[in-house]
Amino acid sequence: MIIDFLFALILCFVYFVPTIVAYSRGHKNALAIFILNLFLGYTLVGWVVALIWAVYNSEPKKKRS
Repeated sequence: MIIDFLFALILCFVYFVPTIVAYSRGHKNALAIFILNLFLGYTLVGWVVALIWAVYNSEPKKKRS
């Protein structure tokens, strides 16, 4: 039972790797990448597109001071 939970947790982590990468890099379209990942990540094409978009070097969003 605990193994099933850990397996599901690992799968969720892998599923949201593009979102995690986007937020950690401060991507200006991190929310859009999350939405794409959430709704189309189950398809391999949607997941790869979200990952490429997250890794693509764009300007990080400006922090307001």
